[in-house]
Amino acid sequence: MFSKACEYGIKAMILIAQSSEKEIRVSPKEITREIKTPVAFTAKIMQTLSREGLLDSTRGATGGFLLATSAKKITLAQIVSAIDGNKIFTGCGLGLEQCNALKPCPVHEKFAVVRNELSLMLHSTSLLELSEGVT
Repeated sequence: MFSKACEYGIKAMILIAQSSEKEIRVSPKEITREIKTPVAFTAKIMQTLSREGLLDSTRGATGGFLLATSAKKITLAQIVSAIDGNKIFTGCGLGLEQCNALKPCPVHEKFAVVRNELSLMLHSTSLLELSEGVT
């Protein structure tokens, strides 16, 4: 459902949220080791999350990542949108470019229900909930 980049981003954000509670910065090396991701790919994801204002990034020997705001205020929807964009909230279930209310695909109405439920879940799930639910 989510891109590999988005999956890695969610895992990284959970790890950072758990460390941010203790005000401990997480290094890029630690992120790649803990969530088992490629270094360069992870660096791009972290850069995107920082640019979108979800992370505070500091360079140097004691640098790393902290959440830019409370884990309670960051939603799963914000993370997904930062990495994958908003297509999951608006796109066609079959991936067709010409699908809309005026020219619907065969599953347009059925997928709208699924998309609305998914949107509700993503917008109502905080990073705090995720970080507390994952050990």
